[in-house]
This record gives sequence, structure tokens and C-alpha cells, in this order.
Amino acid sequence: MGLVGEDDELVPVEVVGVRQNLADAEVVVLLLDPDAELLVPILIGPAEASAIASAQAGIVPPRPMTHDLLRDALRAAGATVNRVEIVRLEEGVFHAALVLGTGRRVDSRASDAIAVALRFGCPVLCSAEVVAVAGIEVRTGPTEQDLERFREFLDHVEPEDFGTTGDAGQGGR
Repeated sequence: MGLVGEDDELVPVEVVGVRQNLADAEVVVLLLDPDAELLVPILIGPAEASAIASAQAGIVPPRPMTHDLLRDALRAAGATVNRVEIVRLEEGVFHAALVLGTGRRVDSRASDAIAVALRFGCPVLCSAEVVAVAGIEVRTGPTEQDLERFREFLDHVEPEDFGTTGDAGQGGR
């Protein structure tokens, strides 16, 4: 796969959390584009998974971990992180940037950028093209329109609409 996402519109995404596939022990962080109803899985390492999960859970380690140290160093220097941008997908690798309060950009791995964003409480944005290419459709449940159609069906259905009763539902007996 070539370069996807360069110079593209950015959309806000929610950090859903970290999940591990038990079959192959791969760990992913899941980003949700709620408008497109697409979930973007990003393969990450166990250290980054731990950093993301602990930040989401509000766990404060007794000594600062790497992402905490970066946050503390930036704050001590008077800098802030305004947002994180996942800007492109190149040969299966997600590329990101920390956008500082000054507007300066710092290149980052997506997993590290997400861990930092959670520590600063700043938004995570993702290239719309990356979401479209890497996203998996999410269906959270029936929509109000689906429920209305089902109610309409129930209002008008008759037992005869299902054909003869014969062996149906008898498990072939």
C-alpha cells in the first residue's frame, strides 16, 4: 500500500481503548469516527498499550513513565499539546504528529501520540482518507428507523404470511 492521507481533511476520533486478540496476541488501539461509524484499529506494542490503558483508567504511576515524563517536560518548558493528528498510513504504518500550542509539529508514532493526547486531554484527529481506508464499519445497534420499520412490520403481519406450519420449527422431526 502506498501513501494514504497526506494533505487530507482531518476528522475527530474517539480513543475507544486497547484490545488484545487472544488468538495471535496482537494488541490494537481502537479509534472511532462516530460520524462515519468506522472503527480504525492500529497495531501497537505492549508498552504503548499499557500507557494508553493506564491513562484512560486514570492510573497515576508512583514514578513517571515515558509518556508522563514527556508531558511533564513539555509543561516545564511552557509548552502544551493542542491536538494530535494521525496524518497518513504508509505501508501499514500509521504516522502522526503532536501539534504544540505554538503551532509547531512534532513527528510521532501514532501510538505514542495517542498516549500523549490522553495525558494532555487534547483531541485526536485522523485523516479522513486514513479512516476510509483503514476503518471497519461499526454497527452499534438498531437505528430508530430500523425500529420503526420493524414496528410497521409487526402491525401488519399475519400468521399466513409465514406459509404452512408443516415441519417448520420442528427440527426435521
